[in-house]
Amino acid sequence: MSTLSLLTAVSAATPTIHTPHVDYLSILPLTIMMGGALLLMIVSSLFRKILGVGAGTAVAVVTSVAALVAALFQWDHVITHGPQVTIAGAIAFDGFDVFVQITVSIAMLLTALIGDGYLRREGVEGPEFHVLAMMSASGAMMMGAANDLIVIFLGLEILSIALYVLAAFNHKRAESGEAALKYFVLGAFSSAIFVYGIALTYGATGSSNLPQIADYLSKNVIASNGVLLGGLALLLIGFGFKIAAVPFHMWSPDVYQGSPSPVTGFMAAVAKAGAFAALLRVFVSSFGTVRADWQPIIWALAILSLVVGAVLALVQKDIKRMMAYSSINHAGFILLGVETATTRGVSASLYYLFTYTFLTIGSFAVITVMARDGDTGHLISDYRGLARRQPMLAGCFAVLLLGQAGVPFTTGFLAKFGVVGAAEATQAYVLAAVAMVSAAIAAFFYLRVAVTMYSPVGLVADPVDAHQGAGPDSTAFGGTAVGGTAVGGDASGASTVSADGLASLRVLTDDPPTDSVTERGIVPVPALTWVALAATVSFTVVFGLIPGPILDFAHQATLLFT
Repeated sequence: MSTLSLLTAVSAATPTIHTPHVDYLSILPLTIMMGGALLLMIVSSLFRKILGVGAGTAVAVVTSVAALVAALFQWDHVITHGPQVTIAGAIAFDGFDVFVQITVSIAMLLTALIGDGYLRREGVEGPEFHVLAMMSASGAMMMGAANDLIVIFLGLEILSIALYVLAAFNHKRAESGEAALKYFVLGAFSSAIFVYGIALTYGATGSSNLPQIADYLSKNVIASNGVLLGGLALLLIGFGFKIAAVPFHMWSPDVYQGSPSPVTGFMAAVAKAGAFAALLRVFVSSFGTVRADWQPIIWALAILSLVVGAVLALVQKDIKRMMAYSSINHAGFILLGVETATTRGVSASLYYLFTYTFLTIGSFAVITVMARDGDTGHLISDYRGLARRQPMLAGCFAVLLLGQAGVPFTTGFLAKFGVVGAAEATQAYVLAAVAMVSAAIAAFFYLRVAVTMYSPVGLVADPVDAHQGAGPDSTAFGGTAVGGTAVGGDASGASTVSADGLASLRVLTDDPPTDSVTERGIVPVPALTWVALAATVSFTVVFGLIPGPILDFAHQATLLFT
C-alpha cells in the first residue's frame, strides 16, 4: 500500500471533530469586556515604561461603553427575533441574558470612573486594577448568559479569581491582604462544593445542560431523589456564598472592610448580579418542577439574611462593615423574588439587582473619597459635619442612603415594594412581614449616617451610644454643655472640648483620644467621581419618580426568559 493510500485510510478512520457554530452576537458584550482586559494587559507588557492610570481608565471606560452598546444591539435583536439558544446549547441568548450584560457593563463603567481617583490618590501605577476588574466583569457576564452548569462554573471562577486579587490590591494595608486570604480560602471551599453539586446533579439527571435537565425532570418521576436533592443543596451553598446569604456570609464583613473601597463597591454589585442571575436561571428555569424541594431552603435563607443583615448593621461603627451587613439584608430581599419562582418574582429580582447596582456603587464612591491616604478613616463618626463642609457630597450620599432604606420616590422603594408584593402574591405572608420589619430596622442605620453628616461635629450623640452618656441638659452647639460637659468653639469655627469633659464626649462620638475634638477638613473629589455620583444619584431620583421605563425593561427581560 502506498503512503498516500495509507494516509487516506487513516484519515477516513479518524473521527471528525464537530465544532459548534458560534453566534458571536450572543457573546459580543462578554467578548468585548474580556478582549479589552487582554488588550490592555498585552499592550502594557510591550512598553518599558509603565502605563499611567489615565490610560488604563480610558481603556476600561471605552471597553465598558462598547460592551453596553453591544448589549443594546443584543436587546434589539432579541426583541425582533425572539430568544434562542446558541453555541451547542451552552449560551442562552434571551432578554434575561441581555439584562445582566447591561447591568454588569454599567457597573464596570462606574467602577472605572471611581477607581481612577482612588489609584491616583494611592500612587498606584499600571493597568492591573482595570484589567482585573474587566476580567471579573466578564465572568459575571458569562454567568448571566450561561445555559449549562459547567459554563456557570467557568464564569464563577473567572469572576472570583480576579476578585481575590483585587481584594489584596492595596499593598499598603495589612487588612487588604488579610481580607483577600479569607476570601480566597472560603471561596475555594465554596467552589469545590459547587462543583460537587454539579457532579451530583449530572449523576441524577444525566446532563449538565439546563434545558435538558428541565426536560428530564418534567418527563420522569425519580423514585429515589437523594442524589438530586444533594446536588441542589450543594449548588445552593455555592450560590449562597457568592450572594453573601446567611449563614454563608461570614467572609463578607471582613472582606468588605479590608478591600480597597472601589473594589468593595464593585464586588457588592457585580458578584451579586452574576450569582443571582445564575441562581435564577438554574432554579427557576431548570428546577421549577421540583420547586417544592428547594423553596423552603430559599425561604429560610431569605429570613436569616433579612434579620441578621439588618440587626447586625445596627451595631457597626465602621461604615464599610455596616455596608457589608446592608448588602446581606439586600440579598435577603432579592431572595424573596427567587422564592416565589414566578414571572413577577423574577422581574422584581431583576429590577432590584439593577437599581442596587447604582445605589451601592454610588455609596462606595462617597466612601472612597472620604477615606484618608491608605484607604483608612472609615468610622461613621468621620462623617460628622460633612454637610457643613461639603454639602453637595453629603447630599449625594444622603440620597443614596435613603434609596437603600427604601424611602418613597426613590428606586430603592420600588425595588423593595416589588419583591415584597411578589411574595405577598404567592401568599408568603410571613416572609413579606419579616421583610417589611427588616426594612424598618434598616432605615435606622441608614438614617444614622445621614443624621451624622448633618450634625455639628463632636456634639451630637451617635445613636448607638447616645444612651451611655447623654443627659437631659445636652444641647447642640458652642459654649453650652453636652451631658454636663463644658463645650466651646475656637476661632476657626471647629468645636473644642475641655480636658475634664473629653472622656464623656468620646463616649458620644467614638472619636479617638486627643487633646481636642476637631472636624475633618474638606476632602478632594475627583472630576470622574463626580460624574459617577451624578449618574447614580440622577438614576435613583429620576427613575424613582418615573419608574415605568426600568420596570418595563425588567418585565420584558423576564418575558423573554427561555
